[in-house]
Amino acid sequence: MTDPTPTMTFHPKPTAGDPTPWAFPAPERSVLGNGLTVLDCHRPGQQLVAVELQLDAPLAAEPDGLDGIANILARALSEGTDTLTAEQFAGELERAGATLDAHADHPGIRVSLEVPASRLERGLTLLADALRAPALPEDEIERLVANRLDEIQHEQANPARRAAKALYADLFEEADRLSRPRSGTAETVKNITRAAVRAFYAEHVRPGTATVVVVGDLTGVDLPALLEATLGRWTGEPGEATRHAAVTGDDTGRVVIVDRPGSVQTQLLIGRLGPDRHDPAWAAQILGTYCLGGTLTSRLDRVLREEKGYTYGVRSFAQPLRSNADGTGRALLAISGSVDTASTAPALADTWTILRTLAAEGLTDAERDEAVQFLVGVAPLKFETAGSVAATLADQVEQYLPDDYQAEIYRQLAELGTDAATAAVVAAFPPDRLVTVLVGDASEFADAVRELGIGEVTVVS
Repeated sequence: MTDPTPTMTFHPKPTAGDPTPWAFPAPERSVLGNGLTVLDCHRPGQQLVAVELQLDAPLAAEPDGLDGIANILARALSEGTDTLTAEQFAGELERAGATLDAHADHPGIRVSLEVPASRLERGLTLLADALRAPALPEDEIERLVANRLDEIQHEQANPARRAAKALYADLFEEADRLSRPRSGTAETVKNITRAAVRAFYAEHVRPGTATVVVVGDLTGVDLPALLEATLGRWTGEPGEATRHAAVTGDDTGRVVIVDRPGSVQTQLLIGRLGPDRHDPAWAAQILGTYCLGGTLTSRLDRVLREEKGYTYGVRSFAQPLRSNADGTGRALLAISGSVDTASTAPALADTWTILRTLAAEGLTDAERDEAVQFLVGVAPLKFETAGSVAATLADQVEQYLPDDYQAEIYRQLAELGTDAATAAVVAAFPPDRLVTVLVGDASEFADAVRELGIGEVTVVS
């Protein structure tokens, strides 16, 4: 009789192979006949093509009293064209399997398209039509303005948004566009009309000062011909690229409390101005800032979260604001998180102790090694999609950086020593040059914060 018991064949356990060399993708650069600058990057296997288009329409160019008009224009670009209504345009995008988004920030308006490689021509045609002849219908502009006014009301209830608004308003002079909310205030947004949006479009949306980034599997695609047949149909008056004003601000140590009576938590945002990505120390600053507050095992989390239990997490980061090729741009260097109300003053005291200890003793080699291993090791995964590569290349464009910038940063990170990372993070977060914004119940902690001696304390509503 045959034994019915099944047998199993065990195969050898797979072993890891040798890692393949990796470097941030290098784009090809060209210019279309209409003056549009093109960066393209062939990524075999990436069947979802990412397109990022940077428009030279900075927030500083918004007319007086119309803060937020760039944001309304960005949102209106997908609300129909000279041949398609808003509903028809949305339907065409859906049939192409494409998504189209746009947002406005201090450097300009960014338009993002993702579309399957097999429908790239249709996606680019829709993008070109949105740029070439947006309908900007009056009813849609009114709807977008109304939506933005509703958002502003909700933002007032968001502690993180209120902290950011207060920090920017305190760091910068009122005349500097950086001091005011990116998407405008209720007082300015309500003044935005279709005529004003169309005028802003006519003045700033032109191919000669724009750049498009195309990343994905371009096998068999005659990209220059395709771009000329789509985005090449977009025309506009010649213009000079914007020269952004240098960034200046007052980061003398002080505390601003945004009072929220009855709040059970306090939102912390501690910031100052620092160098942008043109500075030679940027890579070292990335490394040091990561060691300070880039992960759950960083110094800030290790003390404030794990040892003291004040918070679910605190992070430190650097965010470029405005940049110029000559290096006159700046970045916001910040520490952000939230704590329970009773822990507000103790958490600040411990944060300042961490910063002073860091300045006195420096980072450890183990901290440096762990940070480098993560920052460099995760890069191939971080840039696995076409969208992440395209967005990074577009960031480089808007910050006037060379095309090989990101690859160079990773090379520097791998070689940086502990002393360089320490020097950069200590320079980035000097305890006496930090503006601290606290959003919470001032009656519960204002006096205790004053006793810390970290700067003059002002309470605002």
